Amino acid sequence: MNQDEILSKLKIEELNAMQVAVGKAFRETDNDVVVLSPTGSGKTLAYLLPLLESIDEQAERVQLLVVTPSRELALQSDNVVKRIGRYRSMACYGGRPAMEEHQTMNRQLPQVIFGTPGRLNDHLAKENFSPYTVRYLVIDEFDKCLEMGFMEEMSQLIRYLPGLRRRLLLSATDAQQIPSFVRMGKVTRVDYLHQREEVQQRVNHWCVMSEEKDKLPALKHLLCAIGHQSSLVFLNFRESVERVANYLQNEGFSISFLHGGLDQQLREDALYKFSNGSANIFVATDLAARGLDIPLIQNVVHYHLPLNEEAYIHRVGRTARWQSSGDNFFLLGPEEPLPDYLTVQPQTFVLPAEMPLPPQPLMTTIYIGKGKKDKLSKGDIVGFLCKKGGLTMAQVGKIDVKDRYTYVAVERKAVGEMLKKVKGEKIKGIKTIVECVK
Repeated sequence: MNQDEILSKLKIEELNAMQVAVGKAFRETDNDVVVLSPTGSGKTLAYLLPLLESIDEQAERVQLLVVTPSRELALQSDNVVKRIGRYRSMACYGGRPAMEEHQTMNRQLPQVIFGTPGRLNDHLAKENFSPYTVRYLVIDEFDKCLEMGFMEEMSQLIRYLPGLRRRLLLSATDAQQIPSFVRMGKVTRVDYLHQREEVQQRVNHWCVMSEEKDKLPALKHLLCAIGHQSSLVFLNFRESVERVANYLQNEGFSISFLHGGLDQQLREDALYKFSNGSANIFVATDLAARGLDIPLIQNVVHYHLPLNEEAYIHRVGRTARWQSSGDNFFLLGPEEPLPDYLTVQPQTFVLPAEMPLPPQPLMTTIYIGKGKKDKLSKGDIVGFLCKKGGLTMAQVGKIDVKDRYTYVAVERKAVGEMLKKVKGEKIKGIKTIVECVK
């Protein structure tokens, strides 16, 4: 499958300069490639285009292995390949039984696997797929994958792969020295980090002062002032995420929250509700700062200051993506200073004297207990909701049909009446559950 066919499948008209440079570096040399480019610049597509061209579509073996630091990034990247449709791929990660993944491998015979280091090592140790056929290795967010916490796992993973021909490493921050165990050959470096300055120019930077050490009332006031805009609130600890999320929910906000301690289904539910507009506030640790392709995030709010400049860069990269603009807020307690590494002077954001009510999102996510395995398509879902539920096409938003269930974004004001109308109704002759995702 050539590049034009892939772009057509993804409904992308043209590549940016970085993506063109990565393709040229891969196609015109036999070198390993290191790509440095800001968050949101399209690095996933940059590496997938030349690598998918190199895959033997007829071969029933794993040829490309993509290592990611989080399950969310593995799933998101896998979904890109699935949208293209010509290649067999899957995502592997902790939080679910490895045996289920092994069964999927045996059934699908994937050519591309995306996964976290620990889970990939588990499959390789059990010989669930052959390491000898893997020709290409991508380490996405390699600055994170090669940190101390992943170092031994990454070293073990690369030792498992004797047949590697090419390595491609990607990051949104400047590369430290790459460990010798990665076994890089001659390297072509594609560096577009200078574009970070262009991104910064599209971001407005603000300081919000809290009169109290406990900044929750100030956060509430800020989010009410922001209104319906999509906002991502960052904290440094799992317990803090849950405390802030509970507070905002009790105050009447519609939110999602994410941290590494949640089980996989809760993590997927949280991301889906935020990305489809069913929650306009996302409370998270820095797990949400890397790799998640959620467009149109208007505001980044630092409830806790980033631990270092690298964390700050990744956080702010969640907004002003793909030429859009955004706002970056530092929520500061009494005598809490701004970080020394800031190169911009934030303006003071003055909270309004009268606080509006907590804004409500326009959409709600519903769960339908049937999916691809039940032969359901997006068209079937739309037809069911419009004919049986009384909705118009305009009231149905993003639809995501999974193997065993389906998520659908529905206009909030129409959900109650729709649920009453579809109660007990069948979809394609099958009785199923239709309910709101909590």
